[in-house]
Amino acid sequence: MEAPTKEAGCGSTGEKSLPGKESAMAYDPSLRASDEDRDRTAALLREHHALGRLSPEEFNQRLDKTFAAATVGELERLLRDLPRMDLYRLPGAEMTRQPRQAQPKVRSAGHMSSGWRAMWGIYLTVNLVCLVVWGLAGFGYPWFLWVAGPWGAVLAGTYLSFGAGRSARRQLGPGTDQGQLPGGPR
Repeated sequence: MEAPTKEAGCGSTGEKSLPGKESAMAYDPSLRASDEDRDRTAALLREHHALGRLSPEEFNQRLDKTFAAATVGELERLLRDLPRMDLYRLPGAEMTRQPRQAQPKVRSAGHMSSGWRAMWGIYLTVNLVCLVVWGLAGFGYPWFLWVAGPWGAVLAGTYLSFGAGRSARRQLGPGTDQGQLPGGPR
């Protein structure tokens, strides 16, 4: 008659097989543990630590003992007081491959985005400082126009070409359905 086997997982009672393995071999706690057994035990400990079942100190102690373990019984003792956990559980039905995509913000005509307001604010502040310095210097040659002119022309051209009302006209693109990733079912 074959000896009872251990159910895969941790913290269960009764007769058991190697942690993380479904095998027909009889469970013997004195069997030598493989690297795969240690890695699976370490992964289970990490999950329990992430869920808050183990303190950082206890997790580190158990992890050290996991990699020092020579037998399957030593690994089982590290998991005995923790609930069973399957690392290979499939996601629930509520998890789909079609998450919602971000919709572009539509602003009414005449309103600037905060980025453009910041750009124009910087432009006006720098030029106001230049104007004050020019005035304090005695209102000589209007050198501040060499700062204000080219910078203002580039900023205005960029705003009129790319910024003014651009986000209100943005479309999602051909073939994308709301809530569907590219490459998902169509």
